[in-house]
Amino acid sequence: MGIRKVGIFMPRTISKLAVPALVVMAFSISLSLNAQTASDSPQHRWNFNVGGGVTPTVGDISSRLNTGGHFTVGGGYNFTNSLGVALEYMYTGFGVDRSVLRALDVPDGDAHMHSVTLNPIWHFKTVGRFGGYAIGGGGFYRRTVEFTQPTTAIVTVFDPWWGYLGPALVSANQVLGSVTSNAGGVNAGLGITIDLGHGGTKFYGEIRYHYAATHRARNTQILPVTFGIRW
Repeated sequence: MGIRKVGIFMPRTISKLAVPALVVMAFSISLSLNAQTASDSPQHRWNFNVGGGVTPTVGDISSRLNTGGHFTVGGGYNFTNSLGVALEYMYTGFGVDRSVLRALDVPDGDAHMHSVTLNPIWHFKTVGRFGGYAIGGGGFYRRTVEFTQPTTAIVTVFDPWWGYLGPALVSANQVLGSVTSNAGGVNAGLGITIDLGHGGTKFYGEIRYHYAATHRARNTQILPVTFGIRW
């Protein structure tokens, strides 16, 4: 039982969304070169960020895993107003392409990836409430792909209205097989911030490229677009 070779496919949404976003972020950074603050004393010694968004897959893996979504949270230390470092955790979920499921003759499947990365971050001051930053680093990535089929499971439920405590059948997925790969990886990206005026809290939008050297069924390359809050 093999997997047929599928051509590399680059989703159109990436070309429509990612490229303009990079242009806007690069323009923001170019403006900052004329208005960067001179102070070396950081306003906040510690930083924090939380956000989420859409996660396109790129490269060879895009023909096997579909665009998914992610959630990220991080925190770190600011050495100066312009230079800091952040330790970040990200969880990403994907769908398995239908062509892969047909080739393996399985009903369904999904994939997810955990990552923990250490990332230096360089902040730029632009105009007024707007800012920009460059971020990049590396760390640990763990990707799991599971093949499943629908089934039912017996669980114990309690209904306080009727006073019922007992077994019930619920829909579930039976895992037919899974493949997990642990790997090192790197990332780099650009972001923009908008000062919300609450003690240094900022709204941010970011696009970042991640590469993980997962060896089973292709390396993992993703281009997550994230929106959230930075402090």
